Amino acid sequence: MPREFSRHQRLGAQMLRSLSELLRFETKDPSLAEISLTAVDLSRDLSIARVYFSMLNPDADPQPALDGLKRAAGFLRSKLGAELLVRHVPELRFVRDDSIAHGAEISRLIDDATGDRRED
Repeated sequence: MPREFSRHQRLGAQMLRSLSELLRFETKDPSLAEISLTAVDLSRDLSIARVYFSMLNPDADPQPALDGLKRAAGFLRSKLGAELLVRHVPELRFVRDDSIAHGAEISRLIDDATGDRRED
């Protein structure tokens, strides 16, 4: 019987949980306080992990948070190595995920469009 989730998905989900906890409880950088990790996408050979993050305040500048994540990448990777049962911990690459802000903008546009129809 085939497995329901591939190894990539299981390891990505475990990495997302662990990284979220590490960012919340073990990092002291104030630029990392206003971010939320949304997804982890692993390469086929599990050597690179793209970690997607979003800003809690969608209007905030993401560059300080991205710089803080890049500075903390070595620390986070070493802590992940202690928690994960893998031979090699993937390299962490951080990518801004603006899908939440994009969804809010689309929702606002839909509300504006339906509000115009209701007035007619």
